[in-house]
Amino acid sequence: MLRLPAVAGRFYPDNPQELIAQVREHTKQPNESPRHAQACLVPHAGYRFSGHVAGAVFSRLDLPKKIVILGVRHRPPGEPIAIISSGAWRTPLGDASIDETLATALKNECPILREDPVAHSSEHSIEVQLPFLQVLSPGFAFVPIALGTVRFDDLVAVGEGLAHVLAANPDVLLLTTSDLNHYEDDATTRLKDHKAIDQILALNPRGLYDVCRNAAISMCGLGSTVAMLAALRALGITHAELVRYATSADVSGDTSSVVGYAGFIFS
Repeated sequence: MLRLPAVAGRFYPDNPQELIAQVREHTKQPNESPRHAQACLVPHAGYRFSGHVAGAVFSRLDLPKKIVILGVRHRPPGEPIAIISSGAWRTPLGDASIDETLATALKNECPILREDPVAHSSEHSIEVQLPFLQVLSPGFAFVPIALGTVRFDDLVAVGEGLAHVLAANPDVLLLTTSDLNHYEDDATTRLKDHKAIDQILALNPRGLYDVCRNAAISMCGLGSTVAMLAALRALGITHAELVRYATSADVSGDTSSVVGYAGFIFS
């Protein structure tokens, strides 16, 4: 299966040279050596708004050649816990191959995963990560998983299945994607976002789930982040770092209705 780009020219440039230049601009190396991490969390808005947050994370990582991308299913129809286990995804920079062996291992350890290209067909959360990876880790292979459910028990089951696979494959990065609070004023969004950030830094899947519900934090990747945190807890990961936080107001100047973005590294 070849999955064609759905948001090239809207969320990121469709011109290859312009796209490479934008990725390079967002991933200027910090004054430290890239390091290994078990997982990271990055946003998935248009590069204009959140590319600098995602880039700050990617620029600090020694990116491996095998990556599981745990994304969101925003609107497309299809399975609520959807994987694609063969083929490739195309971007303006070429084709990124799916790691069939890794996908098979994930399906064996996590039987609630369902093969479903429809759920991925127009979903942007995973697609916008690929150009970063194509520029920074050429020749990588990945497995896409899109979560459209927020059933806590199902999310924990996904996380525990991921943990078994990651434990057996320590060279695999778990790349998770979520934006934070949506479409409230900047001050409210920052207050809500930091409640969620505190739970992510505490590696607390139940705490994140409950605070988003109780404080009405419209975190679109709640499911993917809860699953990631469940996986990290099962793996015994104890270190979480907030790399960068921003809202769309930092770019647009409009503080009346914003989206929050945060980037984390877990090691």
